[in-house]
Amino acid sequence: MASLKALKLRIGSVKSTQKITKAMKMVAAAKLRRAQSNAESGRPYSQRLSGVVSSLASRITVGPQSPKLIAGTGSDQKHLIVVASGDRGLAGAFNTNIVRAARRKADELIAQGKTVEFFLVGRKARPVLQRFYPRSIVGQHDTSEMKNPTYADAQAVAAEVMERFENGQFDVAHLAYSNFKSVLAQEPTVDQIIPVVPTAANDSAPVASAAVEYEPDEEDILAALLPRNVAVQIYRALLENQAGFYGSQMTAMDNATRNAGDMINRLSIQYNRQRQAAITTELVEIISGAEAL
Repeated sequence: MASLKALKLRIGSVKSTQKITKAMKMVAAAKLRRAQSNAESGRPYSQRLSGVVSSLASRITVGPQSPKLIAGTGSDQKHLIVVASGDRGLAGAFNTNIVRAARRKADELIAQGKTVEFFLVGRKARPVLQRFYPRSIVGQHDTSEMKNPTYADAQAVAAEVMERFENGQFDVAHLAYSNFKSVLAQEPTVDQIIPVVPTAANDSAPVASAAVEYEPDEEDILAALLPRNVAVQIYRALLENQAGFYGSQMTAMDNATRNAGDMINRLSIQYNRQRQAAITTELVEIISGAEAL
């Protein structure tokens, strides 16, 4: 049985931990408001741009002169999964759920006989993917200095991915991230970003309801919009991830604070019982000594 001094030290240690988790919860809650606002503000533009690009892609006949980001390489054997995770922990299962979604997609493709490689954005996905898919991680974009995602950060990631595509290192690219729903709910998502999926194959993309004439033609417009679309979709993933991270961290730190409180109560009860037992023992010894005299 632990001594009174050991119990007192442990109670003090748990109280210190509780102060830290409570402070982290408050910081995460403060940062969540801005991150959630940024994520929600970015959705309409990214969704509309994706819909316009998909609609344009369905209007053209793919040929040798078509942009490579829509025509593809002519094969779908090599797949690249861009896994956008966090750089920090203490956020519950946030990073784990993103990696799990990427692994499900990878296992599905491998079962079809495809080759799968990973490009990482953030550090937390590396240990797990390296353990399950050794030598499959082909690149990583460092985001350790990125406090708040910017479009320039997304452009840098998109540039690295598109350079690999132009060099023929993969045929199809997917983006794995966490789609923010609420503080208590984040939805791990894997979307195809290269080549673009035409509207006919993507029921979620909005389809134009009126006849539209484009000037210049659709292929010229697509050539300008496709690289931007890749960057915008990555930017949206970074914003959604940030909101999801702070939501998960706030929930995890709230649970940790309450668990620390429960532990402090249990340890305090144990400490008081042992202290009372020690006092009772001392009183018995004093009374016994007095009677002996």
